[in-house]
Amino acid sequence: MHLVDATMFFAHCSGGVKRYLMAKREWLSGRAGLQHTLLIPDARSRPAASGVATIAALPLPFSGGYRFPLRTGPWYRQLVELQPDLIEAGDPYVPAWGAARAAQTLGVPALAFHHSDIERLAQLHFGSWSVPVVQCYLRSLYGEFDAVAAPSRYVQERLEAFGIRRTVLQPLGVDTRLFHPSRRDEALRSELGAGPQTRLLVYAGRLVREKNVQMLVKVARRLGPGYRLLLIGGSRRRQLEANVSLLPYQERPEFLARYLASADLFVHAGVTETFGLVLAEAMACGRPVVAVAAGSVPELVDESVGQLAAAPTVSALIEAVESVFERGIEQLGRNARHRAESRYDWNVTFDRLLALYQDLTGISGTPSALRAQDALS
Repeated sequence: MHLVDATMFFAHCSGGVKRYLMAKREWLSGRAGLQHTLLIPDARSRPAASGVATIAALPLPFSGGYRFPLRTGPWYRQLVELQPDLIEAGDPYVPAWGAARAAQTLGVPALAFHHSDIERLAQLHFGSWSVPVVQCYLRSLYGEFDAVAAPSRYVQERLEAFGIRRTVLQPLGVDTRLFHPSRRDEALRSELGAGPQTRLLVYAGRLVREKNVQMLVKVARRLGPGYRLLLIGGSRRRQLEANVSLLPYQERPEFLARYLASADLFVHAGVTETFGLVLAEAMACGRPVVAVAAGSVPELVDESVGQLAAAPTVSALIEAVESVFERGIEQLGRNARHRAESRYDWNVTFDRLLALYQDLTGISGTPSALRAQDALS
């Protein structure tokens, strides 16, 4: 089987989608009879080499390094030339339209993976009037696909609510060997100038509006000198407040794992998560999580592994942070590690995903993933 992943969500400082694609690429490489190609945007177009082909696209300002393709044609032509058995579209934009058209030309199945909550993003940036427009657009786009994968029940239910059919629940995962409590390094505190009694909070991700990073800075300011906040995802190292440090994006995942495992608590103020991969990575490192009760986050986080803030406000987040420390972070961290291992290890994720691919392509021998929706309940 030759699988091609086509997406614009792939850049130097990308987050969850890129890590999903690279983890899948590594997992597929160890299995006979499977070929994987990535089709992604770059400064110029290049034919497939070592399993990666690129399409020229312009940089998207203030996006953390993403490029936004403007024309469907180059994506369509490259996909047809690659001759895949299955195409997976990882965004709902120009590459997805090219993927759907190429699949129809080739007579192969097309899977759309709905990674981005573009309804919420549209509402955040343009207002509530844009939501029905986005819903109509997604119905039109996803009507061209054989199936639509949702990384959480939250996403699946939203898609079905406004008329998207043939959805399948497909959570993402985490490398539980790489993101592991053994990555903890007590020397990190001295590197940051934090004392042994300082409560160290960490956030990792893109520093964009929908992540509400400035709210985390306000939380740290209010909590005071007994706490220190480490933000990971900038372009360079900076000191934002007396107790807030900004570090560059960590391209090597083992470096990110060290920071996550060495903190006391992972904090997240975003409200548009469709899965929350970095939350799962923090949990795999044995760290409890404080996040806002919005989007897909309540499917990962509850009081046994951290605390949900009732609203995306400074006071609600402070209350959640203080509650976690009062209840004891070590047992919560152990619970978080167990949950990540048992539910979100990449082997669990990709076994299920391969069953979906086989179902779509008509390969026999694997139970239908589309009819196995109760497997995660």
